Amino acid sequence: MQEVLKRLEEKRESSRLGGGLKRIEAQHQKGKLTARERIEVLLDPGSFEEWDMFVEHRCFDFEMEENRISGDGVITGYGTINGRTVFVFSQDFTVFGGSLSESHAEKISKIMDKAVQVGAPIIGINDSGGARIQEGVASLAGYATVFQRNVLASGVVPQISLIMGPCAGGAVYSPAMTDFICMVRDSSYMFVTGPEVVKTVTHENVSAEDLGGATTHTAKSGVADLAYDNDIEALLQMRRLFDFFPLSNREKPPFKSNHDPIERIEMSLDTLIPKNPATPYNMKELILKVVDGRDFFEIQPDFAPNIIVGFARMDGRTVGIVANQPLVLAGCLDIDSSRKAARFVRFCDCFHIPIITFVDVPGFLPGTSQELGGIIKHGAKLLFAYAEATVPKVTLITRKAYGGAYDVMSSKHLRGDVNFAWPTAEIAVMGPKGAVEILFKKDITNTGKIESYTEEYRQKFANPLVAASRGYIDDVIMPHTTRARICRSLRMLENKQLENPWKKHDNIPL
Repeated sequence: MQEVLKRLEEKRESSRLGGGLKRIEAQHQKGKLTARERIEVLLDPGSFEEWDMFVEHRCFDFEMEENRISGDGVITGYGTINGRTVFVFSQDFTVFGGSLSESHAEKISKIMDKAVQVGAPIIGINDSGGARIQEGVASLAGYATVFQRNVLASGVVPQISLIMGPCAGGAVYSPAMTDFICMVRDSSYMFVTGPEVVKTVTHENVSAEDLGGATTHTAKSGVADLAYDNDIEALLQMRRLFDFFPLSNREKPPFKSNHDPIERIEMSLDTLIPKNPATPYNMKELILKVVDGRDFFEIQPDFAPNIIVGFARMDGRTVGIVANQPLVLAGCLDIDSSRKAARFVRFCDCFHIPIITFVDVPGFLPGTSQELGGIIKHGAKLLFAYAEATVPKVTLITRKAYGGAYDVMSSKHLRGDVNFAWPTAEIAVMGPKGAVEILFKKDITNTGKIESYTEEYRQKFANPLVAASRGYIDDVIMPHTTRARICRSLRMLENKQLENPWKKHDNIPL
């Protein structure tokens, strides 16, 4: 018996070393943690339960039968983050470059199936050279089995992808179907075809970083949500993000003890809006001053910054926040911001996370690039997302809410539950100046009359009282009471029940 136990422990030790000390050292020299070290940082100490440590590949071609390493390039199992269960897989670049084989894919698929069954999130750590060429179509089939599980898990349990090395070719589509993607600057990249293929086919010279690095995907393409400077920071921030989510769509968002009084008054908000309606201000100031403990986890901060999305807590419960940012493009909605916000709203709706919307939007961004780029369809995505959402929705209009953008931003007409406005709110078809130029076209040359008409229009329409008189605004509130009014509304809505008509699935305007 002792001999058997000794051999077992030797086998375990061999598996823990992955591709060996030399390759582990090479990983460290690149500034990267190993697959096991990443799991140790991500999960609570001692909580990791590993599965399939002894799985090996089944390939006999290209002399692969002589090169077998236990675990086959991916570490899988489950553990806890702050005491809550999570399933994890971490690709090991020291073993066959982290390439995906049939066995490798089966290991990932097994924990994804179990995560859906028990109702626990999935975190995937990607560091792989792609499909294992020696296995041919078997490795491609392995990718497809993982993709299928990403789709089936979507909306059932939260899925997070951490890109901590190469992720190319078909490998990119699994992270693309997860809820959030985090990258590491200067050491991770994602692309369908690499720089060499691009050069051959299109004759473009581009580096891996410019083609698919963290900066590219967080600021330009919008493929990734977050980027950090190193593995440690990325993993610790994912622990923080995880804390905002329920474990599955069968649960409500987690509660965190809150020492921030819900009745807290914030007098500085009374002077947040500038006197000149054309002067911008920072919407993040409002967000930080009303959420619990000024704790706001922003998603995609570098992409489409004219809209802000992220997670916070109000009265101890997770909320999703969507807010126009007047500092960028005056807070206009455009293609990128509509896509960004729509996806975020749909995630919140999947997992019972109430949505708070702060509105200061002069309309949709005009221009040929927007129209030819399909702003109509992309803007409709955000409208569709808000309209189908059944979670509690609280909306506050701080200043401008013009035209169709007023409708889109969680208005009462899209089943907004509680809709507030500050006294500075301007709710109208368009801004006073533009409206007057259309209504009084004949007097356009008379500057004095135009100014008079503009002021008259502003007094009559560019205020919250007309909308309030029709019940489209539930109350006009003082800015300093914003936190208290939102928290009370969320308490009232805690047991809200609303169902959409039965359907197989909707057909969002993709």
